[in-house]
Amino acid sequence: MNPDTAVVTRSIQKSTSEGLIWQDDFLAVEEPLEISISYLSDHKRIKKNVSVTMRTPSRDEELALGFLFTEGIIRDFNQIEKVVSNELDPNKVTVVLREGYVPNLNTSERNFYTTSSCGVCGKASIDAIHVTSSFQPSSQLMTVSDQVFLKIFSELNSRQNIFESTGGLHASSLYDIKGNFQMIFEDVGRHNALDKLIGAAFRSNMLPLQGSVLLLSGRASFELIQKAHMAGIMIVAAIGAPSSLAAELAESSGITLVGFLSKEKFNIYTGFDRISKL
Repeated sequence: MNPDTAVVTRSIQKSTSEGLIWQDDFLAVEEPLEISISYLSDHKRIKKNVSVTMRTPSRDEELALGFLFTEGIIRDFNQIEKVVSNELDPNKVTVVLREGYVPNLNTSERNFYTTSSCGVCGKASIDAIHVTSSFQPSSQLMTVSDQVFLKIFSELNSRQNIFESTGGLHASSLYDIKGNFQMIFEDVGRHNALDKLIGAAFRSNMLPLQGSVLLLSGRASFELIQKAHMAGIMIVAAIGAPSSLAAELAESSGITLVGFLSKEKFNIYTGFDRISKL
């Protein structure tokens, strides 16, 4: 992430034991991103605005791809002709589909605006929240040592560069089952951080991510488990708590869900047989 676009400096007053003092503070940038999709229908080029999401500027193309994929609007990277960032307005990005492909816009049924804190708040109906993954759980049992989770927890803070300066960003990071680092993305919105990660994997033809462990810097919500499920991720660990619906979705999707991960311990909510004790 580029700190020049992700962080701004603001002069503030800080209350201390010696009184009010002026100092500079660093804030995570939050700006709207308009995501559009362009496709041919009846030999006519149609462009539709799909969503406006509040995000931290960076890796907007991956964010758009990840969002459209995890919403079930696009399924295959071969559908994509190009991703276009607006040169005049950096807060707009358009995903252009190849001829012959029409987006599945009925799956989203999304109102136009979503906040940085909620990726499902713009849904127009309860049924629209449930999106079916193209990937089936692997029949081969994959086990991960409990020490891997403790290892990736200890690494997270050192890799969250912008969080260290602002305290205001969420992170989604990916590791292999041995705990080797693969990638990390930060954003003011937890769902945006995961969409950026999945979008990068989608663009690099890495999906499904069945041999990876996803680490979330905050809590595990339903929407994050849903996005992980869409990307074929089978193991999710969160620093914070899972919600009841997140645990239900993880169980029904065959996902191993870990919560309250710390440097010494964690809780396992679903998929117990994938974690081994050393």
